[in-house]
Amino acid sequence: MIITVENIAKQIGGTVRGDGTIEINGASDIVSAQKGQITFLSNDRYLDKAKATNASAILLSKEWSNIDFDVPVIAVDNVYASLAELLNLFGEMNLVDTEVSPFASISKNAIVHKSSSIGAFSVVESGANVGSKTQIYSHVFIGKNVRIGDNCIIYPGVIIYKDCLIGDNCIIHSNAVIGADGFGFAPLKDGSFKKIPQIGNVIVEDEVEIGSNTVIDRATMGSTVIRKGVKLDNLIQIAHNVEIGKNTVLAAQSGIAGSTKVGSNCQIGGQAGIVGHIHIADRTLIQAQSGMTKSVKSSDTKWYGSPAIDYNNYLKSFAIYKNLPDLQSRINKLEKRLEELSDQADKL
Repeated sequence: MIITVENIAKQIGGTVRGDGTIEINGASDIVSAQKGQITFLSNDRYLDKAKATNASAILLSKEWSNIDFDVPVIAVDNVYASLAELLNLFGEMNLVDTEVSPFASISKNAIVHKSSSIGAFSVVESGANVGSKTQIYSHVFIGKNVRIGDNCIIYPGVIIYKDCLIGDNCIIHSNAVIGADGFGFAPLKDGSFKKIPQIGNVIVEDEVEIGSNTVIDRATMGSTVIRKGVKLDNLIQIAHNVEIGKNTVLAAQSGIAGSTKVGSNCQIGGQAGIVGHIHIADRTLIQAQSGMTKSVKSSDTKWYGSPAIDYNNYLKSFAIYKNLPDLQSRINKLEKRLEELSDQADKL
């Protein structure tokens, strides 16, 4: 694909300074970029590298648009958002192969849109429905009555159990499992456990991205729900009947226990854990490795620690905690001095 700097700017809503007729055939980072490619500048620490780049154009923030470069620049309000649009122009996401592999196993009672593709050794069971322009790679399992929307990408090794619903424009990375049984067992008097059938499903709404080896359990009854725009990193556990609100993001190795409701636009750091049956308000920020043990009722709050407390209180507490050895030493000295003064007073 070859496109001019001016046309790129039109596509991403930027402003060109310099020669807009220069042709661009790809994108790369500042150091590796070559003639014919466009690069980006998002941090002033890389300003010198940007001035020395071999790229033919630079995408940068409007605040740096008056800096002199030897190549044309495209100035934008949000570099990363514009970069995402730029990479879509050159990436493979929009290039969908419409071939259905002869080695795929597709039930005669399944529906696969003619504009979609199914890779080798993938299975599409009875009652499943795959929307338009969706790309399903090899070794994917799609269970009975699963519905997958339009413009989705399902990478190799993904397993989607029966009755689960996937919206439009979703990306599911390799070895993710959608709809495994929730962890439900009834304790018996003899100390054993009886499995509770998990008869619900998982609903993944539009524009959700699910990382590799992430597991989303089906509901005991009803649905586990991942709302529109949610982004899940790799190695995440979402338990049965959890609901995650719109545009919430979770980093790797975080986990949410059963029946917890997480609000919209929350940010949850890596290895954070959230207990079951609580509610997390909208726009809550949870620091990595924190443990949430109670509901968060007010929106726009920040939490840290395990069990988690107010973020600023945690920082103050930690400032004291890391000085405990010194404080202990000072206390010991004070106690010794008090004993000495007490002994002196007794002798008077």
